[in-house]
Amino acid sequence: MLLYSAPLLEPLQPMIPPELPAGEYVSELPIGAARRGDLIGELAQLPARLRELVSGMNEAQLETRYKSWTVRQIVHHLADSHLNGYVRFRLALTEDRPTIKNYDRARWAELSDSKTADVELSLSLLESLHARWAMLLRTLTDGEERADILPSGPSARSSTR
Repeated sequence: MLLYSAPLLEPLQPMIPPELPAGEYVSELPIGAARRGDLIGELAQLPARLRELVSGMNEAQLETRYKSWTVRQIVHHLADSHLNGYVRFRLALTEDRPTIKNYDRARWAELSDSKTADVELSLSLLESLHARWAMLLRTLTDGEERADILPSGPSARSSTR
């Protein structure tokens, strides 16, 4: 006598990666002091969160592709991107109207170090970089802001409000 029948499982379908994994950008300006503190905290914690996500991965897992890049390339891209962001932020704070140079992210991801380097190099870089960036952000006062000139031309604001 059959008392229980498990439903037939459907075969797993490959997941289609979202176009914007972090979601669509939504401006929160103006940002109050409490929210600014929360965001700085998130920035400070990102390297530890990333390390946690990739710490147990073997070489094959690091070579898993997400869209056009491997997990390894994504980790190195985060280091490249955040380093550029940190420099741009400092330029916006110290120059009257800095021109921010763009870079070809896809071509950077194809460089040999992005494809083969141990992710520990970028994880360590992110830890130091985010510690410095968070320290700088915590020292800014309400209302400190500077204009930066984006490569496409329009002016944007780097605000700490």
